[in-house]
Amino acid sequence: MSGKILSKKKVVLTLVLILILTVICVLLDLSWVSADLSYSFQEVIDALMGNGTWSSNIIVREINAPRVVIGLFVGGGLAVAGAAMQGVFRNPLASPYILGLSSGASLGAAISIVFVVSFIPAAICTPVLAFATCFLTMFLVYAMARSGGVVRPETLILSGVAVSSLLAALVSFLTFIAGEKLEGIVFWTMGNLGNADWGEVIFAAPLITIASILLVTQAKNLNVMMLGDAHAMDLGIDVKRTRQFILILTTVIVASAVSFVGVIGFIGLVIPHILRIILGPDNRVIMPLSVFAGACFILICDYFTHIIAPYYGTLPIGVVTALVGAPLFIYLLLRRKKEVGWS
Repeated sequence: MSGKILSKKKVVLTLVLILILTVICVLLDLSWVSADLSYSFQEVIDALMGNGTWSSNIIVREINAPRVVIGLFVGGGLAVAGAAMQGVFRNPLASPYILGLSSGASLGAAISIVFVVSFIPAAICTPVLAFATCFLTMFLVYAMARSGGVVRPETLILSGVAVSSLLAALVSFLTFIAGEKLEGIVFWTMGNLGNADWGEVIFAAPLITIASILLVTQAKNLNVMMLGDAHAMDLGIDVKRTRQFILILTTVIVASAVSFVGVIGFIGLVIPHILRIILGPDNRVIMPLSVFAGACFILICDYFTHIIAPYYGTLPIGVVTALVGAPLFIYLLLRRKKEVGWS
């Protein structure tokens, strides 16, 4: 009993610390103006309440706030999607992009940048095509992995690797022939929150929120599925339908996130991993906390994009998440092999 109480206290303490850090990161990210100027927290709060100066109201509410808000949803969504995929594939190395979804979205974005797609308005062409090709990639991978009405996790992964490689090659080809449009493809694939506006937030936020909530409701089923398909079926879990449902929800999150901000890696891989080391393998705890931790992590990285090399401009956030996430993940693999929460 005392162990359970201690575990609950640990979960609550972790959540409180994440929330406090997230609030600080939100204020820091909203306060940034330029390499030589940033607002105080009080000035940020005044601007959010509409009581700031004319310039602070514009910068905080119209320029910084959309970037911060979409970052919260994208980070939280990718983290919980990563936790779900790790449960589905029973593999701590799984990520939301394991089925080639990021390559699919990148192909759609590259097509929209290189060619003129007359039947889609230019203002929304890139996110629309990225969203569509992301979903088409998932359906293609699932169809390839299906054999005799059965889809095994191992076959899904192999199909995802194969399709991802093919799509990455197509993106490379489009990048090669892009000419003056090369820069657009390169920067899109690196990820960028800076171009977000409230219209994108209004579209992406509800989709990511609904899909994330539905994913969290599958946490108990994922706990059972991590024991193996046979055990899960013995315990009354419809493994096929549950896996399909989770894959669709994950695709909704990835498509909604990537289509607007580009490919941002390591969030869905590292965040659930860290939480499992701290709190254990229970997805009923890991998945909801991943939402908050992922949102916090992406805001930390977004703030770093502005201060790492301010006189060279804002770094793409995908570069920063990789610079922070990759060394951290290597550390986890080398130093904490027996503490990843899978045994």
